[in-house]
Amino acid sequence: MANFYLDTPALKHHLNHPLMKRIVELKERNYRDKDEYDYAPMDFEDAMDSYDRVLEIIGEICGEIIAPNAEGVDHEGPVCANGRVTYASGTKANLEAVTKAGLMGVAMPRRFGGLNFPNVPYMMAADMVSRSDAGFENLWGLQDCAETLYEFGNEDQRMRYITRVCQGETMSMDLTEPDAGSDLQSVMLKATYNEEDGCWYLNGVKRFITNGDADIHLVLARSEEGTKDGRGLSMFIYDKRNGGVNVRRIENKMGIKGSPTCELVFKNAKAELCGDRKLGLIKYVMALMNGARLGIAAQSVGLSQAAYNEALSYAKDRKQFGKAIIEFPAVYEILSLMKAKLDASRSLLYETTRFVDMYKALDDIAKERKLTPEERQEQKLYSKLADSFTPLAKGLGSEFANQNAYDCIQVHGGSGFMKDYTCERLYRDARITSIYEGTTQLQVVAAIRYVTTGAYLAKIKEYETLEVSEDLKGLQKQLVEMAEKYAKAVEYVSEAKDQNLLDICARKMVEMAGYIIMAHLLLQDATQSPELFKTSAFVFVRYVRGEVEKNSSFISDFKVEDLANYVK
Repeated sequence: MANFYLDTPALKHHLNHPLMKRIVELKERNYRDKDEYDYAPMDFEDAMDSYDRVLEIIGEICGEIIAPNAEGVDHEGPVCANGRVTYASGTKANLEAVTKAGLMGVAMPRRFGGLNFPNVPYMMAADMVSRSDAGFENLWGLQDCAETLYEFGNEDQRMRYITRVCQGETMSMDLTEPDAGSDLQSVMLKATYNEEDGCWYLNGVKRFITNGDADIHLVLARSEEGTKDGRGLSMFIYDKRNGGVNVRRIENKMGIKGSPTCELVFKNAKAELCGDRKLGLIKYVMALMNGARLGIAAQSVGLSQAAYNEALSYAKDRKQFGKAIIEFPAVYEILSLMKAKLDASRSLLYETTRFVDMYKALDDIAKERKLTPEERQEQKLYSKLADSFTPLAKGLGSEFANQNAYDCIQVHGGSGFMKDYTCERLYRDARITSIYEGTTQLQVVAAIRYVTTGAYLAKIKEYETLEVSEDLKGLQKQLVEMAEKYAKAVEYVSEAKDQNLLDICARKMVEMAGYIIMAHLLLQDATQSPELFKTSAFVFVRYVRGEVEKNSSFISDFKVEDLANYVK
């Protein structure tokens, strides 16, 4: 039987990271739930065993149900009739399977019916689901919206809505509009408060809404009359049971076809305020987007894994000139780099997720009691690390997913261009990952301040002090030299004090920082599990060296007067 957890030992490696002990202790509040819930862990070992067992169940569902359904879902897709969406038959079967297995509300507290899992095992589930069918991940993974409800809704809202998510109902986040894509300050969907019945009503149009006919929606709307910027926006909860929202159409997309991307029409749709007025974009959507970006990073890793697996399998089976094509250097060079990019992006994903787990657990504890000075310091540290690493994980991970999907087709040759092979669907599915929830260019905008403030360099210096196995010390030394080139490039751009120069060089500097960080993480992985990561560490460091040389040369050779050729 296919099991996507058991056949990917890298997942268990990352699950057993040393920081998990602290994460689990914070998440479980010293295991206080054990007296109230029979499925709550008694101690750290019990919790880890629980994660392992649930991930094995998810791995089996992915391998035995979701992955076999993926091709049919891609062909059938969802349909829209009379303002409602009907999922493809395979999607319905997938949702039934994960709901029956209790895999909705994975990260939610037990009092709402959730499993109270940290983000690390939750992202591992997302990793596997995405490998199975990236489109289905967009439905299952939107349970993450419940995190926003948990953080910013009141207790009554949490109890009414999060319990429904844990029971299997789906969610959506309704942000973008025809004239407000990345520029969410331009959102104009109108929220009007009716004094007579004490309710809010929503009117307007939303576009590109993933799973737009969901049961429960988080909606960004303009609550303040006469405003035109982000300060006039609030977050609302819309319940499909109340009516007032119809699906005008489902977008005809290149990929992730099982996930209905909808245009929605709100006509006096009854809604309730989530949190405080005017903080919809400034606070709540920013938190929502950070969670979504982590989810897309996991989706990207899952797609990278699927692409690598397909390429490797084909290369072993396909024979030319009397031998399998994997024996040709031109092919195994592609495969080795695909594997290195996969391992590097997965290492960055779970490093980022651990940072998120730490600060979110401490944030949650702060609602119950005053944090100690040490805990406040810990909270501040991990919050900054999560903020700085999330755009790297999403931006670089999605680019690697696209590159691996491209190379998967290349290994297949002409066959890869045909719809007979899975790689064609993976190629289409991967393309969106570097676009939605903030394009790669927007991830660079989010990351560049950590370049200019020296935050990335400081973290790289920390990684340089970590012990690696003797046979990897040469690679570590190379990374130290690369960091020096990166630092010189940043210094050159910073001293020029020209915004256009900074903008043009930003992506190259962010990539250098991200690649060096990923390489350091791989060295740590290879030290702990050489049988899994040692080859990738050697391949990836070589790759990074070439990228750092290229990017640093571009920056050092660039003169301010050259800007005239770029800026119009």
